[in-house]
Amino acid sequence: MKSPFPARRAALLRGVRRAALECLPASFLWLAFSLCVHAQTLRLPPRPADAPGGRSLAESLASLDREPREARLVAEVLRGNVPDFLRRLVQVTLTNTIEGTSHRVTVFVTPDYLAVGSDADYLLTPLTPAAAQRVADATDCRLPTRRIVDAIHAAATLKLTPHPIPPSKEMVTLPIFARHNELVREQRKAALAAHPLGTLVAGQKKDLVFTPQLAAKPGKVAIYGWHRTNGVAIQPLYLGHADSWVDYSHGVRLVAKIAKLDGVDKTVAEILADPKLSVLLSDEGQPRAGEWRTVPPPQLGGHGERELEFRLEPEVRVVVNAPVTEASAKQKPVHLVVFALPNGNTIEQTIGKQLKPGDDWHFNIQHIGAQTRWLRERETNATLVVAYFEASGLSWPNWKRKHGVEKFPGFVERVVASFPNQKLTLTLNGHSGGGSFIFGYLDAHERIPAAVERIAFLDSNYGYDDAKRHSDKLLTWLNASPRNHLCVLAYHDSNALLNGKTFVSESGGTWGRSHAMKADCAKSLAWESATKDGLQTHTALGGRVKFLLKENPERKILHTVQVERNGFIHSMLTGTTAESRGYEYLGGRAYERFIQP
Repeated sequence: MKSPFPARRAALLRGVRRAALECLPASFLWLAFSLCVHAQTLRLPPRPADAPGGRSLAESLASLDREPREARLVAEVLRGNVPDFLRRLVQVTLTNTIEGTSHRVTVFVTPDYLAVGSDADYLLTPLTPAAAQRVADATDCRLPTRRIVDAIHAAATLKLTPHPIPPSKEMVTLPIFARHNELVREQRKAALAAHPLGTLVAGQKKDLVFTPQLAAKPGKVAIYGWHRTNGVAIQPLYLGHADSWVDYSHGVRLVAKIAKLDGVDKTVAEILADPKLSVLLSDEGQPRAGEWRTVPPPQLGGHGERELEFRLEPEVRVVVNAPVTEASAKQKPVHLVVFALPNGNTIEQTIGKQLKPGDDWHFNIQHIGAQTRWLRERETNATLVVAYFEASGLSWPNWKRKHGVEKFPGFVERVVASFPNQKLTLTLNGHSGGGSFIFGYLDAHERIPAAVERIAFLDSNYGYDDAKRHSDKLLTWLNASPRNHLCVLAYHDSNALLNGKTFVSESGGTWGRSHAMKADCAKSLAWESATKDGLQTHTALGGRVKFLLKENPERKILHTVQVERNGFIHSMLTGTTAESRGYEYLGGRAYERFIQP
């Protein structure tokens, strides 16, 4: 029976719920909030009781340079100092007819531009693209395309008139940000009665946007929009500023990664990666990372390779290498190897080539390109693709210390999106500091994704730390599927000498980290061990787990030798029927004829 007092009953229930929530600790509330997150809610913790308002923040940060200012603003956002009205995402629907069929995609966007503070006192927060991306990644969001920006303005029930401030050198400072914020707030207050906070509003800022043109113009910021009320954008798509530029007119509109395509959940990345459906969200064609270029090594009899190069952000460069004849084949699955570069090496040096007079010696110490070609000649059931990941400064450990681990899953997903509609498996592999990328990827996931079927450390597991649950995650993943393999290659580096001195500790080098990893995994694995010619081999799960640890009585530096002497090949084949067939780990180069000139 319905209550005769529905309003009183609703008020009573609200009171009960509020009282119950007030009795719970904040940590529990955040856990419950996280578990209830869905596409229509911005993923952020509750606003702290001691969080400063927008005006207070503007005053305290006014004298800071851009980098410390942005670091503080991003930290405020991520700890939850965001107005309540901004957290409830609103729907924007785009439609198009593709090959005679009508399609409808709904994206979920913030009702206003990113702001810090409370509903009563907030500051719209312009950010550089790198800072904006940190917020987007942490909130399961992304930046809009130009077409999405147009759709947001068309759908906005409140369209504000743009209020430019005359250009000056102060336009990049926080006092001018705050001044423009007050101009917009006055407009907003005048419309509050008809359009309360949480209403979709547009016209007050330019947007930071995602565009395929960034692939050809790395290190730039893409801005677009600032529509007049008649729908005409003041700012055409513009990539003339460096990505360190941010002024008062910029706004960060967040778009949830999950959209609805014809009523079915799809990621925005999946839709953009589809050659046909991408027109729903992009008016610039399919926004691939760049154009495939052909690289035909003569040793392959003209079969050749294709490469796709792009930047995931200004400090991360990627080259994806695929065989020409298989790059677009749909009948075979893609075996994608994410190869994280060693410290001090470029992608070109990691791929390798035949040395000529004057060439840097780094081109001759890994030869991942030639070892990949050797593997392709034998792996015929899948299309073997290698994505080389290079960090700025040529150091993944330094990059991770600076940026944290939140972006690693997105980096991998961006490359996966280059192969839409194809079955795909992943291998995580890396040499030296590249292991920091692998552990960063593990740290960013509660469970290792099912698509990952092999993890290999080529003398690169310095970052192993069981306090971060590395062994638990690896063991859970290994037990999840008989297809999953783990390979660790290391040598007794704490015994090696450089200029007559040791350079890593007994516990901190890969020798010590490998033994620690092996001991921690022993809680679930039964090891079989053997030693031959100074090479310790520790095997578990019928060969799916293999540690190969090279003793070093001569105290040599074998860091790159392990890779050059068929190490990458071996890391890809351990535990399979092809292991040690046609090559020998630490033997002569089996791939010599595949080295490019």
